[in-house]
Amino acid sequence: MKKTILSLLLIGLAIGAYLYYKNLTTGPEYSLLQAAKAVQDHNPAAFERYVDVSSVTSNLVDQVTAQSSVLGMLNPGGLAMKGALRLLKPQLAQAARQEVQRYVETGSVEAVAATPKPMGVSVLGVVGKVVGPDTKFKGVKYTHEEGEQALVGLEFTQPRYDTTLVLEVKMRDQGDHWQATEITNTADILKQVARLEKQRLVGK
Repeated sequence: MKKTILSLLLIGLAIGAYLYYKNLTTGPEYSLLQAAKAVQDHNPAAFERYVDVSSVTSNLVDQVTAQSSVLGMLNPGGLAMKGALRLLKPQLAQAARQEVQRYVETGSVEAVAATPKPMGVSVLGVVGKVVGPDTKFKGVKYTHEEGEQALVGLEFTQPRYDTTLVLEVKMRDQGDHWQATEITNTADILKQVARLEKQRLVGK
């Protein structure tokens, strides 16, 4: 009887260990790590396995162009462009995809800067001003899985404003891996950073 109980316990532990390992190597966080590795390896094919570039950039453009009230503060040179941004959505989305692909291929900010942009507007350039050169990845703030969808909160430091920002990534289960499809809170982060920038300028 004792041997049977011990055997069942060992089998249970083995199954638990297997499921834990499988979750570590197939969960949303693991897929994001693989996407980051693909950027470091300059491997566009691997990157696009874990990131739906078209979906992410299209949604990014939608959220950025909807925030014309804050674009002037974050991108002063583009003040005259605000009214035209909505009309440029398809071109901006295509340009953003090219910028992402170029960066993954080369790892060069200069190469991205040289990518043709509709009327000189760079959506990733605006996002880059939000992130900032001193921003560092702090860790995974949360992960919420529900069926084939997951939300992962990635926390970044924001030294310029002495705070942190959480980027929320929506992901879709593809069976043997997860794929990022959207950054859900870009608009909220743009508004938050614009507010912090205004406070910083007033406090000078």
